[in-house]
Amino acid sequence: MSSTVRMKSGVEIFYKDWGPRDATPIVFHHGWPLSADDWDNQMLFFLSKGFRVIAHDRRGHGRSTQTWDGNEMDTYAADVQELADHLDLKGAIHVGHSTGGGEVAHYVARAKPGRVAKAVLIGAVPPIMLKTEANPGGLPLDVFDGLRNALAANRAQFYLDLPSGPFYGYNRPGAKVDQGVIWNWWRQGMMGGAKAHYDCIKAFSETDFTDDLKKISVPTLVMHGDDDQIVPIADSALLSAKLLRNGTLKTYKGLPHGMCTTHAQVINPDLLAFIKG
Repeated sequence: MSSTVRMKSGVEIFYKDWGPRDATPIVFHHGWPLSADDWDNQMLFFLSKGFRVIAHDRRGHGRSTQTWDGNEMDTYAADVQELADHLDLKGAIHVGHSTGGGEVAHYVARAKPGRVAKAVLIGAVPPIMLKTEANPGGLPLDVFDGLRNALAANRAQFYLDLPSGPFYGYNRPGAKVDQGVIWNWWRQGMMGGAKAHYDCIKAFSETDFTDDLKKISVPTLVMHGDDDQIVPIADSALLSAKLLRNGTLKTYKGLPHGMCTTHAQVINPDLLAFIKG
């Protein structure tokens, strides 16, 4: 089924909840500026394996309320906590891609005892994307200013350019371009709110998740393509895996940022092995 839950703030969060209530729950957290629909392949795969699968649209994204405020990690994590309480999830596995990986880290570090069993960060933004004195390998602020400027100037075109190029590695020589994937990315992006998406760029680029990663004690799998042009692997996964107490790093040669879509047949079995392991 799909439904909405009203947060204490009044914001309505849309979510899908498929599978037996007594099965192990897997909660999927999408990237920017997408929606729960970005996980359709994984949702169907894990549903067929007997799991309960849940995915929500982050506030300001997809079918959730188009918020003009609260578009930052503390509120995102608080929304997830309210959703977990609403569904009374116990022993859940939280899987986050890109910005969703930051949301997972921020939530899991604060989760109530018993709520979370394992976590997975895929092409995820932690520890921090922005270049700072403490993070010299990060991306300079003007990269993210460029994203904001492109969004404000012509969001519809920007949301075609990104999936047509670096997000799925379609700008690489010999890449097989899937037009349906591009249009689906565009469809999901345009469902959300421009203000929320604009604010979220700061949330995913400037939030420092270092302390979150250090606090997480549950087994955590870090998955990353070494040709990720959106979240470069050297300043993300390689650092996150070292900060986690119980982390495992799995890298994928030549795979892009959107590898859950382009290479689901590779990613899904590895996710299943970790969840069952």
